[in-house]
Amino acid sequence: MTQGFILAFLGTPEIIIILVVVLLLFGGKKIPELMRGLGKGMKEFKDAKDGGSDSNEIEKK
Repeated sequence: MTQGFILAFLGTPEIIIILVVVLLLFGGKKIPELMRGLGKGMKEFKDAKDGGSDSNEIEKK
C-alpha cells in the first residue's frame, strides 16, 4: 500500500532525474551488466518459487 502511495508522487521529471543519477553513478557500460544480473536473479527466484526445473541442468545441455 505504501509503495503505490510513493509512486503516485513520481512524475516524469523525477523519473528522468533518477535515471540520469543512476547513469552518472554506474556509467553506461555497467548498467547492462547490472540489469542482466537483476534479470537472472528474478528468473532464478521465479523458478524456485514455482518449483521449476533447476536452471543449472538447462545450462549444462
